[in-house]
Amino acid sequence: MTPAPARAARLVVLAGAVGATCDIVYAILYYGWKGVSAERILQTVASGLLGKSAYDGGWPAAALGLALHYGIVIVAAALFFGVARRWAWLRDEPVTAGLAYGVAIYGVMNFIVLPLSAYPYPMRFPLLTTATGLLAHMLVGLSISLVTRRAHSR
Repeated sequence: MTPAPARAARLVVLAGAVGATCDIVYAILYYGWKGVSAERILQTVASGLLGKSAYDGGWPAAALGLALHYGIVIVAAALFFGVARRWAWLRDEPVTAGLAYGVAIYGVMNFIVLPLSAYPYPMRFPLLTTATGLLAHMLVGLSISLVTRRAHSR
């Protein structure tokens, strides 16, 4: 059954917002534990668009980073929702599909998006950061899968 467009759109945005919140809370806690401020973390997100100048932009650049972060994850939720309309497996196995989607998001962001962006630093993958980042992204994918599944269920 095709979901009502307005309901589906609300659930896609909700899925993206839940996933983005999980990810940014992870980043702020993990890097905060290492002494990095929330402002700096959000500026790092903005640096994908602004390059090194994001770090001179104060809280406005951080706010841009937060908006970009939420926008990216909402787009990821919309993509998952669209593909799940055609592939029943994504709806029928939401936990497995969501965890796998989280790994895919991690890979796309770290091996395609960031290298092609204005992000000003070389990519590094220390074991603890990579492992916790993968787990956080798996939670993002899981939340996207579980919430968007509701859009298909009526």
